[in-house]
Amino acid sequence: MRSIWNGAISFGLVSIPIKLVNATESHAISFRQIHTEDNGRIRYRKVCEVEDREVSQSEIGKGYEDADGTIIPITDEDLAHLPIPTTRTIEIVAFLPADRIDPIQMGTAYYLAAAGAPAAKPYTLLREALKRGDKVAVAKFALRGRERLGMLRIADEALVLHALLWPDEVRAPEGVAPDANVTIRDKELDLADALMDTLGEVDLEDLRDEYREALEEVIAAKAAGEAPPEAPAPAAGGKVLDLMAALENSVRAARASRAPGSAGDAEVRSLRRGGGTPKETGARKSTAAAKKTAAKKTAAARKTAAEPARASKKSTAKSATAKSGTAKSGRAKSGTGKKAQAKKTASGKRPA
Repeated sequence: MRSIWNGAISFGLVSIPIKLVNATESHAISFRQIHTEDNGRIRYRKVCEVEDREVSQSEIGKGYEDADGTIIPITDEDLAHLPIPTTRTIEIVAFLPADRIDPIQMGTAYYLAAAGAPAAKPYTLLREALKRGDKVAVAKFALRGRERLGMLRIADEALVLHALLWPDEVRAPEGVAPDANVTIRDKELDLADALMDTLGEVDLEDLRDEYREALEEVIAAKAAGEAPPEAPAPAAGGKVLDLMAALENSVRAARASRAPGSAGDAEVRSLRRGGGTPKETGARKSTAAAKKTAAKKTAAARKTAAEPARASKKSTAKSATAKSGTAKSGRAKSGTGKKAQAKKTASGKRPA
């Protein structure tokens, strides 16, 4: 990539030689102005108003027009002696969190390439410092005849410089938002949320310039002497009289385009009744199921906890029964022994 500006990044007392390279490119199709009768090119000629003749590029310089119409010539030498340090330097003035930069200020992006081997280490140092601090650098630089504000950030291990508008160049959004007090109902917000969820996310790499592609088809057809392709019928439009109806139709259409045969109508009916989105309904069902499962687990746990106590009672009862049986057996044996002893005694007392 060809560099458009050579200079250095001023990082305190550290100087990092860099080259500025365009980070973006335009693929737009450009047209020439032509004379419709013979297709001849229409060109602009640079004419001196005093001499009334066409002048070459080498004869053209810069001038500032004063309020009274007086022209004050400004030469390249005058601009070279401007008392600013950013003529050939990107001067870092602060480091901020990225969210402190309003995207409305961001403009053209440039890659900063290290200029030669000596620049590799300080370039890497600045990059890693930005990574560790999770910050961006705010800088001043001069380009195309004026000093600009810029922001340095990291993109794929490279430093990127975004030109920023000065704060006084950003207009306040006064009178842009509606003045009247507008009330939005919860059901309308629910439908808007459902529409957002249905449309979902998109990979920016999948998006393409369909207008440019159609324009290329028209040019190719005209070049081949063929009729250009027919334009599709315009989408039905008109005033939105019923916001709820428009949102409901949008949800249905989005769901039909994403997944034919899906439950888009059921979702819209549920939202119309105030039942919430399927996501919310599912969450409620899931919560109820979870409560039932928890109740079952609690009952099972109580039953399990009660099992040892019941087993202990049964064991105690069995033990008591066994002891009772043993005692009865002992008493029976004792009685039998006494009877036998009495018989023996009686037998011993009989006469011979």
